[in-house]
Amino acid sequence: MSYPLPDYENCLVNLSNSILKNFGVEPIEPTLKIADKILDDNKHRNVVVILLDAMGISILEKHLKPDGFLCSHLVCSYDSVFPPTTVAATTSVMSGLYPNEHGWLGWDMYYPKLDKNVSVFINIEQRSEKDGAVPDVDENGQQKWTPDSLNETCPAADYNAGFTFTPYKNIIDRINEAGGEAYFSMPFMPPFPHDLEAILSRVTDLCKKPGKKYIYAYWNEPDTTMHRTGTISSDTHAMVVSLESRIRQLAEELEDTLLIVTADHGHMDSRNICILDHPEVLKCLVRMPSIEPRTLNLFVKEEYKKDFPKIFRENIGEDFLILTREEVIADKIFGIGTDRDGLDQMIGDYVAISIGSTSVFTTHIEAQEMPGGHAGLTKEELEIPLIAIEID
Repeated sequence: MSYPLPDYENCLVNLSNSILKNFGVEPIEPTLKIADKILDDNKHRNVVVILLDAMGISILEKHLKPDGFLCSHLVCSYDSVFPPTTVAATTSVMSGLYPNEHGWLGWDMYYPKLDKNVSVFINIEQRSEKDGAVPDVDENGQQKWTPDSLNETCPAADYNAGFTFTPYKNIIDRINEAGGEAYFSMPFMPPFPHDLEAILSRVTDLCKKPGKKYIYAYWNEPDTTMHRTGTISSDTHAMVVSLESRIRQLAEELEDTLLIVTADHGHMDSRNICILDHPEVLKCLVRMPSIEPRTLNLFVKEEYKKDFPKIFRENIGEDFLILTREEVIADKIFGIGTDRDGLDQMIGDYVAISIGSTSVFTTHIEAQEMPGGHAGLTKEELEIPLIAIEID
């Protein structure tokens, strides 16, 4: 292969399997060797992993001092999974599986049994733009797309499509079922702490309980701010600095704890386009692409399959690798585990992977409002930190 993939023996999946091993549960996949050493040497009662969404190595370097609290405890860099995006990466952290095993590849997934693109975390049909929608014009004569350009959202099904078609067991349950003690602290799992303060308060309370335990905490920043303002904005800088300060405060509150801070992926500044502006590409497709704006699955009409890579490049540009379904499967793009049944039917005839700055959205308003992005195949997106803080 002439393109770099994550090091699938030195990535988030391996960290989760190191956690399993340390809590006496048989790993599903290889462990992370540096994490094994940290965990084996650890004599503390609590192991806490805090995942800050998109706090990649490049974001630390852009916003934090090398001798500051987080960077001074940096053990090493390692890799996200592919695609380096929240759905795929956090599911890998929670399951200990590669994306090709758990099947949660991106924000929008095509499920053949539904014949729909589904926003898997929120179980709605993929957002779409109204036919004939046009942008508003502001007082300066600039075009601006508004939410009125979108069709009403609707549920994907009267059941959870993701957990129905791509179920998995999380490592919290694996540890508990094996007789250990493990907990979530994140907005999407009971008791549903709704903000960072509630998440970290729960971590603090759990750490006071007797006995060895594992706690996994997740927060959606700085990703949310960077999607809205980019990686070098003043808002992003303030957010990253505040996160470092709050994690330092947490460390001062805890006792007898190994605190690991990491990220699910990095983040980059994107040049966004909308596929609706490229009718020559659209006419080739059976349905709208899904997965992510920087990793697109493309179901192509039979009469265009041979020429599609050329048509895509002529219209979208040279920032994308265009791989056939067979190449994606053979090259283990989504992971080195055993492919989930039906994975090949979810990823289309081609997969387009951004190796540059371009992202392709399916609506104009999303392209307009998301200057920061991830899910492509660049170092900025793939490289994440392993930070370890030992608290007596």
